[in-house]
Amino acid sequence: MAEPQWLNEDELRAWYAFVAAGALMNRRLDQQLKEDVGITHLQYEILVRLDAAKDRELRMSELAGALLNSKSGLTYQITQLEKAGLVARRSCASDVRAVYAGLTDAGRSMLERAAPGHVALVRELLIDVLTPGQLATVADGLGEVTRRMQESEAPR
Repeated sequence: MAEPQWLNEDELRAWYAFVAAGALMNRRLDQQLKEDVGITHLQYEILVRLDAAKDRELRMSELAGALLNSKSGLTYQITQLEKAGLVARRSCASDVRAVYAGLTDAGRSMLERAAPGHVALVRELLIDVLTPGQLATVADGLGEVTRRMQESEAPR
């Protein structure tokens, strides 16, 4: 077995910064959304994806892929949102295995209430902290990381 290529000081600094920033960002966004409107960050992202979709609905498997979440984890979240009246599920007439999640009017209203505070916090914690050059570098670098991981996970 080959000896691992340990991280050097700069690589370790980047890794620790990434892990810490991601954990702190998710915690703060979750906290803000729960306090403001009573939903989690993941639930907010589900509502955002549904709102942006054609007819404000997506097949559950497509939604799970877009959110980089497991189907079972998404099912739990959709159940919670459905209980709150924010999302509705429906079966597909042409494919009995397909289930769609759709944004309700109450879900759209929730999103309209949640978005201003959420965007303000994203701006405060990330966007306004970085220079335009740093922001472009972060977007390019993490975009490439995401692309490679998604490519390696794609069914062959």
